[in-house]
Amino acid sequence: MNPPADPSAAVTRRARSLARRLVLQALYQLQINPRPWQDLHQDFVADPEAAKVDRDYFRELLMGVAGRREALDETIGRHGQIAPQDLDPVEHAILWLGLQELEVHPELPYRVAIAEAVQLARQFGATDSHKYVNAVLDRAARELRALEYGRTRDA
Repeated sequence: MNPPADPSAAVTRRARSLARRLVLQALYQLQINPRPWQDLHQDFVADPEAAKVDRDYFRELLMGVAGRREALDETIGRHGQIAPQDLDPVEHAILWLGLQELEVHPELPYRVAIAEAVQLARQFGATDSHKYVNAVLDRAARELRALEYGRTRDA
């Protein structure tokens, strides 16, 4: 018999998924109307929807991506067939977000980081953009999470 599921873990997962969604929206805005990430942060946490979000995770992801866009673009350039500046802003933001989680959150299984990004692409990206997001992040995971990637592929 399986032990009962931890309801607090489910709440945490949901709050983080919602944080990713808000980060995606903020990163989209950052590309369309560049301004300091702190201003975007203030705008988004003031929204009533933010009450359901893991605010610390939201802030950490937004701050991290905003400060590392060039490095993240280099990684996208190595693993994708489309130059970062030619990407649709939604897919670009999703790739930034997915790469940030792959690089900075080793406690998050790489498959979860990829699955979350793919889900965002399915919901908000262009038709079939989820396939491109999946391919780029999977290639990046081979590099960024080589040990974890190898263990799960061999299993």
